[in-house]
Amino acid sequence: MKKYLAILWILLSAAGYGWLLYGLQRTDTSLLLSLWGALFLLYALAFYYKAEQHFSLFLVAALVFRCVGLWSVPVLSDDVFRFIWDGRLLAQGHNPYMYLPSELVATDIATQAGLTPELFQRLNSPAYYTVYPPLLQLWFWVSTLLTSSESATIFWLRLPLVLGEFASLWLLFQLLQKMGKNKQEVRRGTLLYALNPLVIVELIPNVHYEGLMICFVLACLYFYPNKNKIGSAFFLSLAVGVKLLPLIFLPTLIPKENKFKALIYSSLVGVLVLLPFLFFFDKFIIERFSTSLDLYFRTFEFNASLYYLLRKIGMWILGYNPIATLGPLLSLLSFSTILFLSFGQILPINRYERLLLILTVYLFCATTVHPWYVVPLLALCVLGRFRFPLVWSVLLPLTYTAYQTPVFVEKSWVLVLEYALVWGWLAWELWSNKTRRAAFEE
Repeated sequence: MKKYLAILWILLSAAGYGWLLYGLQRTDTSLLLSLWGALFLLYALAFYYKAEQHFSLFLVAALVFRCVGLWSVPVLSDDVFRFIWDGRLLAQGHNPYMYLPSELVATDIATQAGLTPELFQRLNSPAYYTVYPPLLQLWFWVSTLLTSSESATIFWLRLPLVLGEFASLWLLFQLLQKMGKNKQEVRRGTLLYALNPLVIVELIPNVHYEGLMICFVLACLYFYPNKNKIGSAFFLSLAVGVKLLPLIFLPTLIPKENKFKALIYSSLVGVLVLLPFLFFFDKFIIERFSTSLDLYFRTFEFNASLYYLLRKIGMWILGYNPIATLGPLLSLLSFSTILFLSFGQILPINRYERLLLILTVYLFCATTVHPWYVVPLLALCVLGRFRFPLVWSVLLPLTYTAYQTPVFVEKSWVLVLEYALVWGWLAWELWSNKTRRAAFEE
């Protein structure tokens, strides 16, 4: 790619991100999908014309794109308003794990904390206890202490994500080098994640802390080959402290060569994960936190794959939605498969590919799969030979068609197209000669 074309590409992409983040709403489906489509077309063209030849230029562009939405109000997600709610509550000395927003909205506590009816109306789960871990709660608290302005609070809430994404790009570059990749492969792999529109739009602008989780998981993997794995355990605990999900990686990462080291690693992770909960400890906290998690698996539904298929069969046989049963059963199936992938040695895959497939199994069995849930797969896939997450990232914007009308309605054709292509691509990669050849050294 000639340099002037690279600059033109950057300008067009920046304009697209600016329009998407500042110029429309989630309900503007036609325009939203058009912009997503244009951004992914530009993404594909960048690699067709070998963006890695201008690595420094495109890497700087990726960093700039991540800052485009710093001053925007999130347009594709309303999670940030629960962050503000929890932070303001904590700033007034109240434990956010102990109160339902629906119980507080008309009380003196809400008035003193600045929990206005307008903020309450923007919450997506006012009848559920918060499920965000203590490390995030502490940052929510700091962000609300720094300013009383809602827009300024959103800026501060984004700051760790900016730093985390910058660190993630450096860690990906280093990990690819450690794997013995040549210079072009290292640059291309880093840019595959750095320039992906799903990553750029979903993480920092829409304030999804999967970005911070990815950073800590990559740091965990960076330190893992060391004989002393304390650094790896420390960063895994931070990842779990941000999102509980990385706990599914623990069986794979526990050192298998020595039982004592395995005990030390798992104990260190456990202690560091539980330690922040002491700041919020109350005899009811475990019950309320686990209740909300249980309700999440039993009641929430969005963009699911295997669950929707089984639900359809269950409704045909039983005559009602069996989510209360299917949710726990799929969790059990997911857990069993994750253990098999963690300890089994049947598939010729390296460590990073193993983690990728473990997270993929979890998402395939989940009852809710928002677009940003898939972003960690994009970071892991560049460290191995699987590319189905890239296909998935292109298809995920179609899920926003569910918000086209005031009544939330998912489109069956979107689900069929999405998972037919993702499952098909994964099956092809699993059975192709490229994937079945000898695994990388672990």
